Amino acid sequence: TNNPNREALEQCLSALEGGAVAAAFSSGSAATMSVFQALAPGDHVIAPNDVYHGTARLLRETFAPWGLQASFVDMTDPLQVKQAVRANTKLIWVETPSNPLLTITDIARVSEIAHEAGALCACDNTWATPILQRPFALGADVVMHATTKYLGGHSDVLGGALIARSDGEFFQRIRKIQVNGGAVPSPFECWLVLRGIPTLPARMRVHSESALRVAAFLAGHPGVEAVHSPGLNEHPGYAIAARQMTLPGGMLSFQVKGGRDRAFEVAAKVRLFTRATSLGGAESLIEHRASMEGPDTRTPDNLLRLSIGLEHADDLIEDLAQALT
Repeated sequence: TNNPNREALEQCLSALEGGAVAAAFSSGSAATMSVFQALAPGDHVIAPNDVYHGTARLLRETFAPWGLQASFVDMTDPLQVKQAVRANTKLIWVETPSNPLLTITDIARVSEIAHEAGALCACDNTWATPILQRPFALGADVVMHATTKYLGGHSDVLGGALIARSDGEFFQRIRKIQVNGGAVPSPFECWLVLRGIPTLPARMRVHSESALRVAAFLAGHPGVEAVHSPGLNEHPGYAIAARQMTLPGGMLSFQVKGGRDRAFEVAAKVRLFTRATSLGGAESLIEHRASMEGPDTRTPDNLLRLSIGLEHADDLIEDLAQALT
């Protein structure tokens, strides 16, 4: 069944992404899971090898026993994507920028590979939002959001959503899963996400501009080994990001010289940043990502992920500077 708030949210998100139809869920993982459930045992999915760890676990631990096959490839290399295609490939899952290394995937090229194989291309657009990146304009068929993050924007709601380019058979299967499975947001949660939408363009501009300033500061700091931000010219995906994104977004990560223990020290010394694992809110957050992902993580153990909030960039830089001393 439906309710007016959820219907209003779905209509809003569909219009925001430029899609035909949308379905709201109780979390981003519930939305992702519904895409995989809309496939069939024996189907094959291609996903990035640095995909969000929750998505990787869904494919490996939940859907592999069910019979869904998955290949994980370096999606920054279209040749690897193309070589991974099989006769039973039905979906290519794109996440760009990726979490937490902020690698950039060429959505247009991967969408083309998917369509040549008779498959769909789904894009996790949570980090970029439709303000900075338009996956449908680049060929994607389905867009996923964890509305918990930037769309809600206030760190006080859990939710997810799927938006489809067309209201076809695949989306109707998703809609059936949404209704039958019941993993839907409450009317109040839908209202909270809707409340955040009017300020989304202004928030994303501030997040992005401040994140780029923080990234530039870290790139020049002697205590930093590497900075991962698609807004920096030296980033391997800079050219693609500049082409398919209007701004680089509010997320970045950096690797601290001195290894895991030194990264822990830096995270413990910050005063303005909050040590927490979410993102996309008004407050800036810092986390040791490998600790959150567990023993199967691919994330370097000296990496700290930052979600840049709406504080003044000068204050954030000052906080990181004192933490790195």
